[in-house]
Amino acid sequence: MTNDILSITRSKQLHQIGQSLNQQIKLIPCGLSKIQIQKQQQRKHVLKTYFNASEDNWNDWKWQISHRVHTLETLSDLMQFTPSQISDIQRVSAQFRFSISPYYLSLIDYESPINDPIGKMSLPSVKELIELGESDPSAEEHTNPAGKVVRRYPNRAIINITNCCASFCRHCQRKRIIGTHDCMISAIELDESITYIQNHSEIHDVLITGGDALTLSDSQLQQILSKLKSISHVYIIRIGSRTLVNMPQRITKSLVHILKQYAPIYINTQFNHPLEITPEAFHACKLLTDNGIILGNQMVLLKGINNNKFIVQCLNEQLLSMRVRPYYMFHAKNVSGTMHFQTSITEGIDILTHLWGNTSGLSIPRYIVSAPKGMGKIEITRDSILKKHNDIFDLTTWEGIPISIPDKLIL
Repeated sequence: MTNDILSITRSKQLHQIGQSLNQQIKLIPCGLSKIQIQKQQQRKHVLKTYFNASEDNWNDWKWQISHRVHTLETLSDLMQFTPSQISDIQRVSAQFRFSISPYYLSLIDYESPINDPIGKMSLPSVKELIELGESDPSAEEHTNPAGKVVRRYPNRAIINITNCCASFCRHCQRKRIIGTHDCMISAIELDESITYIQNHSEIHDVLITGGDALTLSDSQLQQILSKLKSISHVYIIRIGSRTLVNMPQRITKSLVHILKQYAPIYINTQFNHPLEITPEAFHACKLLTDNGIILGNQMVLLKGINNNKFIVQCLNEQLLSMRVRPYYMFHAKNVSGTMHFQTSITEGIDILTHLWGNTSGLSIPRYIVSAPKGMGKIEITRDSILKKHNDIFDLTTWEGIPISIPDKLIL
């Protein structure tokens, strides 16, 4: 009888906690809600009319790429900006170009684009001109032994194959390579990259990224996958792509057919806010997972977008419904032009602490801070707070090298 009373009492406590949590989660806008779907459809209609596009055009990823919005004139035709905002966009885009797929543009609140979470990730902000940070904080240029290879670990390597993206994130870690035009890895650079990996039998895992690997054509991607798969010591091939988020039309049956030939293929994507989880994104993820492609999410912790425990919980639970495993929560890197997105490490720990117990373990990503100078990833846990002294975290790299990282850079 006593156990029954204790069980009922505890059940009531958990019910109250759960109800309070549900109320908070319901306040988070999500791209799968009826109201958001209606808003997106209305904006989609505006864009199709503006571009004189058919539904077939809209669903064609090549049309989406070729009709990316990259001028202030087009933005001003579609969205409401103040004169000062227009001036700011002109100043910023002269230094950092922007480009947004029509689909991703349809997710932004046109009446208040500057304050919209997706608008903040997509539209140029005068804050990008703050002269802080580094162009290459991960020292990729000094961990580039051949071709377009970046190597920071003994058994894995990256090949950066393009600077092209369906939409350029304003928080991009490789802002320095966006340049003025899209360009793919040259045949010589690709051969050098493949040869390097062939000559290093200790490399078992290769990540194809950029830019966005899935902005390549099917034939270009197949050529690269074929070359890597022919290397006997490469067991794992990963693709880094945000097209599931900003251009889900790219996930076609023909692409899936190619990926299946080189199984197992792992795709790491980057959903940062529940508004990015739409019926189109859901369908793209389903097409991949139904065909054995394994999906992981690498959210970037961004001030004013997702540095909120309820937003992160909502996002990660929605991701699981799409069979996308929350893999990493990345602390934003100290990249020039992105410093306004910086949070403190303590904020990240607070989010991580909230997730424990309040959601499934499947919904809890690893919280990662990148060590400077290409020294690799450092996992931050709740215990890391014990290593904080005078707003400095005393941590160690994967090699056991001691390193000090500020809780937050002062802007």
